[in-house]
Amino acid sequence: MLNEFHQKIQGHEKTMASLMESVSLFEVTISEYKQLRQCRYEVGLLKELWDMITVVESSIAAWRTTPWREINVENMELECKCFSKDIRGLDKEVRAWEAFTGLDSMVKNTLTSLRAVAELQSPAIRTRHWHQLMAATGVCFTMDQETTLADLLQLNLHCFEEKVREIVDKAVKEMGMEKVLSELNSTWTGMHFQYELHHRTQVPLLHMDEELIETLEDNQVQLQNVMSSKYIAHFLDEVSSWQSKLSVADLVISIWFEVQRTWTHLESIFIGSEDIRSQLPEESRCFEGIDDDFKELVNSMHQTPNVVEATNKPGLFGKLEDIKSRLSLCEKALAEYLDTKRLAFPRFYFISSADLLDILSNGTNPHQVQKHLSKLFDNMAKMHFEADEEGNPSKAALGMHSKEDEYVPFIQACDCSGQVEIWLNRVLDTMRSTVRHEMTEAVTAYEDKPREQWLFDYPAQVALTCTQIWWTSDVNIAFARIEEGYDNSMKEYYRKQVAQLNTLISMLIGQLTPGDRQKVMTICTIDVHARDVVAKMISQKVENSQAFVWLSQLRHRWDEGDKHCFANICDAQFLYSYEYLGNTPRLVITPLTDRYKDPILGKS
Repeated sequence: MLNEFHQKIQGHEKTMASLMESVSLFEVTISEYKQLRQCRYEVGLLKELWDMITVVESSIAAWRTTPWREINVENMELECKCFSKDIRGLDKEVRAWEAFTGLDSMVKNTLTSLRAVAELQSPAIRTRHWHQLMAATGVCFTMDQETTLADLLQLNLHCFEEKVREIVDKAVKEMGMEKVLSELNSTWTGMHFQYELHHRTQVPLLHMDEELIETLEDNQVQLQNVMSSKYIAHFLDEVSSWQSKLSVADLVISIWFEVQRTWTHLESIFIGSEDIRSQLPEESRCFEGIDDDFKELVNSMHQTPNVVEATNKPGLFGKLEDIKSRLSLCEKALAEYLDTKRLAFPRFYFISSADLLDILSNGTNPHQVQKHLSKLFDNMAKMHFEADEEGNPSKAALGMHSKEDEYVPFIQACDCSGQVEIWLNRVLDTMRSTVRHEMTEAVTAYEDKPREQWLFDYPAQVALTCTQIWWTSDVNIAFARIEEGYDNSMKEYYRKQVAQLNTLISMLIGQLTPGDRQKVMTICTIDVHARDVVAKMISQKVENSQAFVWLSQLRHRWDEGDKHCFANICDAQFLYSYEYLGNTPRLVITPLTDRYKDPILGKS
């Protein structure tokens, strides 16, 4: 059509040229032929515009046949932008024409659609998202390998840019959830329990795997975050299923280790200890049922290594709760039983339940109980037993050893047969009787020979206590002589103390066994304090035994009538408890350590 107009205008232009030539001959006024010139100008603009339209339409037509997977949106966008630039370069007069408006809209709509297509090429887009897009646009088509750009442009994507962006954003978020669920499935498919054999029964017990517990906690938090997303709808059932599985796994693992720990603790008591079984027959029978049920669960668990499958077996949590409640009854009965033992031998209160159970389970074998003596007595490490006819140790204890390996023979053999709390009370009585007997003899024999010889005849504790008893007695004698008029009696006793100290120092320089050296050093430490007390009373000119300087000292005395040792300080009096303390060192006594460890009660 434009060519026809072009040819007609050319004809008119020739006519115009001929007329203009004739007009010039006759010198007539020349017409400008504005209409013809305007037609020529507009035809040129139309030709340029429609050439542009042809190029654009042919390019877009070629693109429309491009398969969906091969669409290169980036290149198409660049070409569309070039088209848009060329369109803007056309004469301003054409912009009012419908052809120009249509061309401009075509390019802009194509650009918008291409942006939507680029977003739809996201790997997050799934079939369900295409269906959502079709529902939004009202156009149906089959999305497959043969789908072309033309099929997508039919959706008029330029009209649904926001909807496309919303669907793509949703797809991206859903792909994140898909990835989490895929990793979750991969993790728990390969997550297996680890086992270790019980030392006594060889039952395969679950091993505490910190990595498993940490993974379980992290994944539960992940699922909680996924569940709170507004895009959860498509994965709701799967996420809920995983939440339920991992929650059950968490509960089962938690209660399992609690039951396993309690079973391990009680198994050696109710199954492995005949003494406990005889004392608690009903609870022992109850535990046997628990033992069978727990071992059945263990074997079933061991046959299903996968964590999720094993813990999500129907009824497993209920069975574990039942076993736990039954174990609690056994524990309660055992605690009541242990309390009866503690009442019978109160020193059991100061050891752990585990140690007490070990003592009770070996109660008829004093040789096995010996390892706990240091926890029950201040310084009794072991006992020496009488040998039977075959040369094996019997249950008759002949003496005791301290931690420093000092040996003190009992005044009479101690029978360690029968129930453990009974024979331990006999050991306690024998220990106290022995220390009291040794002290009675030592006090009596103190003046029969020089002190440096006398102190080796008795245990360190006895020698030390009797030294303190005689120090108190000698100071009281000195006070009595002062009252009788012998003013220098305290000074004379002070010189005697210095001489005794010098003797002890000479002994320390010489050859002594480690035990004897410790004994002499301890007595020397106490003697230094005693000397300083006497020196203080001399410097303050104390002449009466009722003076506070003297009464404020810890003073040991021996009561001949009761055959007991008493300790006095100010107006307080304590009976010596005769707890065996062994051959231990003492702190140097200063004003800050004046309440040094004292054998009255075996405490600081």
